[in-house]
Amino acid sequence: MPKPVMDFWFDFASVYSFLASMRIAPLAEAAGVSVRWRPFLLGPIFAAQGMQDSPFNLFPTKGKHMIRDVQRNADEIGVGFQWPSVFPQSAVLASRVALVGLKEGWGEDFCRAVFHAEYAENRIISEQAVIGDILTKLKVPVDAAFASAQADEIKAVLRENTAEAQKLGFFGAPTFTTADGELFWGNDRLEQALRWAKK
Repeated sequence: MPKPVMDFWFDFASVYSFLASMRIAPLAEAAGVSVRWRPFLLGPIFAAQGMQDSPFNLFPTKGKHMIRDVQRNADEIGVGFQWPSVFPQSAVLASRVALVGLKEGWGEDFCRAVFHAEYAENRIISEQAVIGDILTKLKVPVDAAFASAQADEIKAVLRENTAEAQKLGFFGAPTFTTADGELFWGNDRLEQALRWAKK
């Protein structure tokens, strides 16, 4: 009997997506749930809601608490964290490369490495050199990955993911959706989403 499937919608510009990406694989394995990683872009969704920046920048008091909250969570799960000097960062390049990797079998490792570079090493993930370094460490041919990421098909998938997320009523990331259309928002809803996916 096939495993139940849950979609993990994330944006590399989302710090809570970073936390979820570091937790989801072993939790999903233990729950017997198959996870589809779905990169999308929050920027166009925020813009459609009248926001031109991250809510954590628009509301500084909330942002200050969020940074401390992420630090506590990162400490709990044993991953490094430092607040990036640029936030939010453009995730277009990383998302397109991730889509290539998710087709070719190295995508999940790539996604975790990108999140780590951004939120543990304070690197700028919109820079091609940074993404190239990550690919090299994963032993992925860099030029071929970049060429594939520029294909119209990959660009279209990222646009379609973002449009689908907007249609489903997303307002943040990470978001988890189950086969019956249930929506769970936030890193702290990951376990509940996995339980629901099994129902």
